[in-house]
Amino acid sequence: MPRATGTFTIDSWEPQTYDEAEGATLTRVHLTKTFDGDLVGTSTADIITAIPRVETSAAYAGFERFTGTAHGREGTFVLHHTAGEAGLSWTILPDSGTGELLGIRGGGQIVNDGGAHSFHLDYELG
Repeated sequence: MPRATGTFTIDSWEPQTYDEAEGATLTRVHLTKTFDGDLVGTSTADIITAIPRVETSAAYAGFERFTGTAHGREGTFVLHHTAGEAGLSWTILPDSGTGELLGIRGGGQIVNDGGAHSFHLDYELG
């Protein structure tokens, strides 16, 4: 199973708080990214964040459409994000791949090291 590794930068971050009730603030965030490494391309994502008074307990879930290449194969696919105390993980939405990435499946993790983001994505092409 190939492993894609690399980094990404967050190019835009557009939060919109929709619930500030006691206990946690809920926010929709639209963001764009640029990827370098084994994934080369751009993405758009929409996530929902939940941030309680103690920010170390924050969590989010969302979807991201990647457009570019994976190890030189061109296409698109959708990533499903989940993040919380167990870390930041993503899985490829089955049957979302297009072009040379048709049939792509897999998953991996994101590492946020003080604002610098790296990733790995283990995948297979069906």
